[in-house]
Amino acid sequence: MQTNPIIQASHVSFAYYDAETEQKSAPVLQDLTLNIQRGEMVALLGHNGCGKSTIAKHFNAILVPDSGDVLVDGINTKDETRLYDIRQRVGMVFQNPDNQIVATIVEEDAAFALENIGVEPSEIRRRVDEALKAVGMYGFREHSPHQLSGGQKQRVAIAGIIAMRPDVIVLDEPTAMLDPRGRREVIATVRQLNRDFGITVVLITHYMDEAVQCDRVVVMEKGKVLLDDLPKKVFSHVSVLKGVGLDVPQVTELFDGLAKGGLNLPNDIISEQECADELAKLLESAGIHANL
Repeated sequence: MQTNPIIQASHVSFAYYDAETEQKSAPVLQDLTLNIQRGEMVALLGHNGCGKSTIAKHFNAILVPDSGDVLVDGINTKDETRLYDIRQRVGMVFQNPDNQIVATIVEEDAAFALENIGVEPSEIRRRVDEALKAVGMYGFREHSPHQLSGGQKQRVAIAGIIAMRPDVIVLDEPTAMLDPRGRREVIATVRQLNRDFGITVVLITHYMDEAVQCDRVVVMEKGKVLLDDLPKKVFSHVSVLKGVGLDVPQVTELFDGLAKGGLNLPNDIISEQECADELAKLLESAGIHANL
């Protein structure tokens, strides 16, 4: 049962202000309610323009609601006197790591925010070393970030965030600009931070193979929550997801097609191993023995 939210968004509506027309845009978020539980790893899905990046920016008060409220560890993001407290609790990692890397040496980049808030040098040293080890980049601490691969740069950006000791990391399409190897590196790092350090993770992604690795999947459409459940439950709604322009895992789509062809198969298959196991059962029931 969900009883320990670190982030609570309640009836949030929001529209961007257009300086040229001096008017608000059409609402991007519409009466959205969403809780993120402490220690969860949540995937946030939806096509471009659905509002997922906008609600993510509400989680650390980059944006504040026009109506409704967002609470971070009980602090209302509308309370400007608590902005520092909110951003200590929620760190954000964006799509392009080059936009977040500000120093010419990896360890100096990871230390940048800590230096700006006046953390003692000995504590900075300890936190930076721990953060770089946590993301597997300690061996590169004296390298220039610009000599690193895209995946390594993104892990350095994540190290700079976790050195601040946040309770929550929000990642806005952190693998969108990476090759497959870089994507795997970053997602493995994020999963480890969640599993080993208990950091709550909100992952905005277009990649279904990343979403299935999360504890929970939230699908947004037109500024509202459309689906919110375990990955198996969400991805069983193949027609609903395709109706809002989203893909499903390839194995899920395969089983959906087979089921439509008349085979009696489960509709909640999301991993390759589950796929192999179910196909083996199907073949055995037909008297065909296969080693999948």
